[in-house]
Amino acid sequence: MVKAQQHRWIGLLLWGLITALGGVVLARMELTRQREAFETDARIVHRLLSQRVVQHDAVMATLALLQPAPNASQPEQRLTSLYPQILSVQRRDSGANWPDERLRVAETLSRALRRPALAGVDFARGRYQLVLAAEPTSFALQMDLRAVVPWSEWPMAPETSPVRVMLAHEGQDWVVQPGRLGEGGWLFDFHKHLAADSQPFDVVASRQVGWRELPWAWMLTWAALVAAVLAGWLAWLRQRAARRRAEELLRLGQVARLNTLGELAAGMAHELNQPLTALLANTQACTRLLDEEPPDLPVVRGAMAQAVEQARRASSVVNRLRRAVERPDLAAQLQPVELQQAVQNALYLLEPEFKRREVVPRLELPAAPVAVRADPVALEQIIHNLLMNALQALEQVPVNERQLTVTVQAGGTQGSITVTDTGPGMTEAVLARIFEPFFTTREAGLGLGLSLCDTLATGMGGILKAAQHAPRGAEFRLLLPLAQGAAEGQP
Repeated sequence: MVKAQQHRWIGLLLWGLITALGGVVLARMELTRQREAFETDARIVHRLLSQRVVQHDAVMATLALLQPAPNASQPEQRLTSLYPQILSVQRRDSGANWPDERLRVAETLSRALRRPALAGVDFARGRYQLVLAAEPTSFALQMDLRAVVPWSEWPMAPETSPVRVMLAHEGQDWVVQPGRLGEGGWLFDFHKHLAADSQPFDVVASRQVGWRELPWAWMLTWAALVAAVLAGWLAWLRQRAARRRAEELLRLGQVARLNTLGELAAGMAHELNQPLTALLANTQACTRLLDEEPPDLPVVRGAMAQAVEQARRASSVVNRLRRAVERPDLAAQLQPVELQQAVQNALYLLEPEFKRREVVPRLELPAAPVAVRADPVALEQIIHNLLMNALQALEQVPVNERQLTVTVQAGGTQGSITVTDTGPGMTEAVLARIFEPFFTTREAGLGLGLSLCDTLATGMGGILKAAQHAPRGAEFRLLLPLAQGAAEGQP
């Protein structure tokens, strides 16, 4: 019973541990996959936007190179139809002024840097201006950020993608794609400058993976698989334990049958020797009386002689039977045995019997092991018989009143095992004959179990006692000599 509970707890612990480890591995794999997909999309976004801003530099460089004549029809205005992101094109011919001071400052900076320069950034409206200084004509482009984004090549669905994409510049942010950011979970970030120095915007991407996005289906499948494997393992352990229990019970039963046969032979010898001896004595007396008779009765004397011979032969047969089945000398097999372990072994073997009778044994064991000198098999057989007797007695009372207690103690030079039950108990008349061979209170009993236990206990130098248990039930106490080392340690 204890081992079965231990196996169940170990199984639950292993299931929890393996399931947790597997869940962590699956979660990390999913998070790695999500991160890789996020970084791939973010790099694509950066590349696409970088291509667009580089394209703007190329457009302005082309305008500066072509230098349309001042009085021409201003062909640069056609750029708005070719490039949707260009909202307007402004020019400043030689000797003219810009209508906006910011354009003048940007032209000065562009002339110093020899590349286009930002004239103004208004992320609130999604606009910015780009100026390129050239001779004799300088140009300014007003850009629409929304149109700058190449949506046809965009790697994500802007309306449903959980990734947030923004352009950042000097504290201003323009949301390219809103995404979904909440609380909790894991946050992925991507931050990188665009490839054009003239438009020094930063691409900022964020992705939050919530708990709901973890691979719960795979994790539950893994948990079920682990549970199935561990259930199979526990079933195999139970089968193995049941097989070992059956083998141990078979071995104990074989020893019990041999000991019972020895007890039976001893009882038969005891019961038959007395009448056979009386028959022998009476027959010899008759022979002597017949010899004193005047009549000569050789036939009678011959018959009586044959009777004497048959009686002697019967006595010899009984003695030979007793010697043939006589139990071995237990004193030669005594060794240190721990009482706690012997009790645990017996309870393990009888676990199905306890379950069938709905009895939960209560153990009262000392903290320190109690070792006695005993024959292990004989000790197990005594404990087995005492527990079985207690279980059979408990069958006669209601389930809610069934209690069985096993107590192990050490005192002086002896160790003891006490088995107490709350069965119907025994009368004084039964107590007086409880250890007699062939005495039983059960209809189907042989009356040899307790007699055998008493004989085995005596053979090991111990004592088996029986008493009534208050307020109801029976108590059997086995006393055995402590092993030498244990006895020396007693006060």
